[in-house]
Amino acid sequence: MRLHRNLVFAVIDALNLIFNEGEYADKVVEKVLKFDKRWGSRDRGFIAETTYEIVRWKRLYTEIAEVKAPFSRPNLFRLFVVWAVLRGIEIPDWKQIEPIPARRIKGRFDELSKIRKFKESIPDWLDELGMQALGEKKWSSEIQALNQQASVVLRANTLKTSKEKLRKSLLEEDIDATILKGYTNALQLKQRGNVFKTEIFQKGWFEVQDASSQLVAPFLEIQPGQRVIDTCAGAGGKTLHLAALMENKGQLIALDIYGNKLKELKRRAKRGGAHNIETREINSTKVIKKLHRSADRVLIDAPCTGLGVLRRNPDAKWKLQPDFLEKITNTQEQILRDYSKMVKEGGKMVYATCSILPQENSEQVSKFLSSEEGKDFSLEKEKNIYASTSGFDGFYMALLSRKKDQNK
Repeated sequence: MRLHRNLVFAVIDALNLIFNEGEYADKVVEKVLKFDKRWGSRDRGFIAETTYEIVRWKRLYTEIAEVKAPFSRPNLFRLFVVWAVLRGIEIPDWKQIEPIPARRIKGRFDELSKIRKFKESIPDWLDELGMQALGEKKWSSEIQALNQQASVVLRANTLKTSKEKLRKSLLEEDIDATILKGYTNALQLKQRGNVFKTEIFQKGWFEVQDASSQLVAPFLEIQPGQRVIDTCAGAGGKTLHLAALMENKGQLIALDIYGNKLKELKRRAKRGGAHNIETREINSTKVIKKLHRSADRVLIDAPCTGLGVLRRNPDAKWKLQPDFLEKITNTQEQILRDYSKMVKEGGKMVYATCSILPQENSEQVSKFLSSEEGKDFSLEKEKNIYASTSGFDGFYMALLSRKKDQNK
């Protein structure tokens, strides 16, 4: 593999923004890929994938390269050299690159790979937290799986097509995808590619959505014609799935505290032909109170640490701080108590997170059930999804039902 100067420099620019300026990796990659319109798909792929790889293995690489934050430009080039040597790529003779003996890099790699926090490139506190929460064996296999590159999974939009028709149409655009068994409308790309430029994406035939995430909406056991509320809708990935399952029948209310995300949801809904969605920004407690005991189904896709989706957000390992878990679990607890009030008697609710920690998942449900707000609810079923066993994102979901008022 021959390295091209402008592509390598783009990676260095991206790393500087992520490591030194604190910007989010996905936004940085999106920004950097616009630097040169002449770059083809292979060039863009090199920049994106190399950047994500170095971000993913930041701790391991910094130990090998013997550099510390804040990273000077020569330091960033040292990290790049470590990445290249470990992949057997010949290092060019450029003035920006300080030669590091390949034997030393490989020797340090072999030495550090015996220690999990270096091997899996995670902060000490996160390694300790994962081990305490899941146990040594489970945590080791889980963090290893979460360090693998995420595959691209699509959800066929059944308001417009079927997964079989979608697969055929993708092939016509030279995109090969496999139908995933055990997932109703999921297809996995055989090779990574920019599916957003396809005509069928513009027509709303599919959304990019991880296979584990696609299990959440069906877990709510919704029926067409019901009143359904998605309380933490965001940009609407699961909202759109709910609309498809409802066959555009009934009322689907999408709530969020961020109005700009709801605007994006509206745009996606229009493209996907989802006509039964109504968006409402949570700008006061009145928004929730007006919906008390009114919904057949409520989805709480709660904010969380996101530890189950590290494969696609590797920079989260470095942005998360030890005190965040306490803050987010307090938020989750409050959300469960407040938003559960929207479920009517005989209705059902799903509490879900993209985390693998019991503190955010089963323990939250137990606390809720023992609270005043949760006394009328019962747990019907719950599901823990681990990347190490599923091959996809880590998720948790619990289905709770509210008993009917016997006095009515």
